[in-house]
Amino acid sequence: MNLDQIIQQRKSIRKFKDQHIDKEIIEKIIESARLAPSAVNFQPWKFYICQSEEAKQIVRESYPREWFNGAPLYIIACGDRSESWKRPFDGKNHLDIDIAIAVEHMVLKITELGLGTCWVCNFNPQIIKDGLKLSENIEPIVLLPIGYPKDNEADPRNKKRKSHEEITTWI
Repeated sequence: MNLDQIIQQRKSIRKFKDQHIDKEIIEKIIESARLAPSAVNFQPWKFYICQSEEAKQIVRESYPREWFNGAPLYIIACGDRSESWKRPFDGKNHLDIDIAIAVEHMVLKITELGLGTCWVCNFNPQIIKDGLKLSENIEPIVLLPIGYPKDNEADPRNKKRKSHEEITTWI
């Protein structure tokens, strides 16, 4: 697939097959994040790959939804605010932006590889921090449940999207 096809095929997947994901595939996903741009190239990210039953249970407790429990693997995208770039004019911390770019690189790679995922930001980060014993400086930002899609969900091209005119101002 070319990039346009990958972007068009990307959709939020909430039903997964009970199928193992090979380490080589996970490494390709992480490599796509590693190559993502970040402000001043600080790369303030850390990715936790949760595949053990104990780790998966902790992640599931942080976002207790039935659909979420079916993922065979989770990646927790975390950041370190002390390592991220801050804009000198107003002190804006770019950590969330850097993590979002890296995560979207992973989401597109996941789509290209025939897997599925869904951005999850509505979770309890303290459960993750405590359960996985993350250091104080590490902040969980995004959870990615990953797996092979169980069935063909709704066509993403039929999703309501704002028009070009609604999102663009030409100056």
